[in-house]
Amino acid sequence: MFQRHNIGAIILGTFFTCAGVMHFLVTDGYVAMMPIYIPWQRGLVYLSGAFEIAGGLGVMIPPIRRFAGIGLIVLLIAVFPANAHVALHGLPVASADLPVWGLWLRLPLQFLLIYWVAKITLFDETFEPYSAS
Repeated sequence: MFQRHNIGAIILGTFFTCAGVMHFLVTDGYVAMMPIYIPWQRGLVYLSGAFEIAGGLGVMIPPIRRFAGIGLIVLLIAVFPANAHVALHGLPVASADLPVWGLWLRLPLQFLLIYWVAKITLFDETFEPYSAS
């Protein structure tokens, strides 16, 4: 039976896995979000999607949950400038037109995502990694 922290990890992992898959399904929409001065845009979209999928799956595997969480936090920090670029220039988000206020709302939500990842993977006191006994 799943405990509370396992269900939270499954929800978190599913969220990031699905978000990562979207990088492969709506690649052009993600490329359009990137600042022009960033090279190798399509490759970085694929790479960030792969990292989101790996992090999402890793969060659901207790022995590597902490490592996956650190990776997702680093990824969220790394993509923040692209999200700020989208808000500043009113660009569509992965081909979806959001209102301007929605673009700006995504920025503080990024910090909430970082908190959510940290809470589930780094600071969940109910989590006990596998032991040798």
